[in-house]
Amino acid sequence: MAIERVAIIGRGAVGLLYGTIAEKNLGPGAVQYVMDDARFARHAGETVTVNGEPCRVPTVPASEATPVDLVILAIKAPGLPVALDTMERLVGPHTAIASLINGVTSEERIAERFGWGRTVLSVAQGMDAVFIGTDMTYSHPGEIRFGAAPGTAAGVVEDVADLYARAGIPHVVEADIRHRMWTKLMLNVGINQVCMVYGGTYGSASEPGSEQNRCFVAAMREALAVARAEGVGVTEGDLAQMAQLVASLDPAGMPSMAQDRINEKPTEVEEFSGTICRLAERHGLLVPTNQWLYRRICELEAGFRTR
Repeated sequence: MAIERVAIIGRGAVGLLYGTIAEKNLGPGAVQYVMDDARFARHAGETVTVNGEPCRVPTVPASEATPVDLVILAIKAPGLPVALDTMERLVGPHTAIASLINGVTSEERIAERFGWGRTVLSVAQGMDAVFIGTDMTYSHPGEIRFGAAPGTAAGVVEDVADLYARAGIPHVVEADIRHRMWTKLMLNVGINQVCMVYGGTYGSASEPGSEQNRCFVAAMREALAVARAEGVGVTEGDLAQMAQLVASLDPAGMPSMAQDRINEKPTEVEEFSGTICRLAERHGLLVPTNQWLYRRICELEAGFRTR
């Protein structure tokens, strides 16, 4: 079934990136942002820019939303419980669902509410979007990598791929999407957390021999060990590829958790080192770098002002 109407939950860096690309190629009316009513009221009248241009994609409150053909979740993991409630008005019997939430657990929680049949497994990677205040900038759009879960119905992946192609969203269909998701988790465990703790950038974390670079690689290597204990064949080659990817980005850019530190917003630490530490304990593995990162990020979050 051709996907014509898309709703994006999440008007942060990733949501703005792919929403504006899609609107430019699909035209007015094809894409909308949907917010829960309380968030919509807080952001009423706000002008958001993407590379200096006002965002033209409309935003509607959940109470006025109707079922669409595809729901894309582009939120931070802490916002998933509210997003699931928002999705109730968007998901019909033929609605496909794609989660771009970091980590490896969001799709399971989505499927508990809406089923696996129309849900695909996804990651977004390689973008360098930075969203500070109401201004988002990027030079690399990255790509969405996705594939079928064991319970995904036939044809859903193809429908989503067709939509991404028409929308101009860079994408790759993965035969082994679980491997890709764990590779992305390994990357996030390193780059997101290190840049958050050190106040660093892609450039500082990639500097050979630096303390940030040593921490970046050590955190990823611990995640690699946990992935293998979970039966996912992440390799040193994958680790090297992720390090090279970071080194290719704008050296002044920064990942989402570093932006969370600036904006004093809740981070996804539970999805990153929280997941690695919990699974490491189950498998009897030592992960001292992730344990330190977890403690330090929690300390930093505790000092954020209440907003």
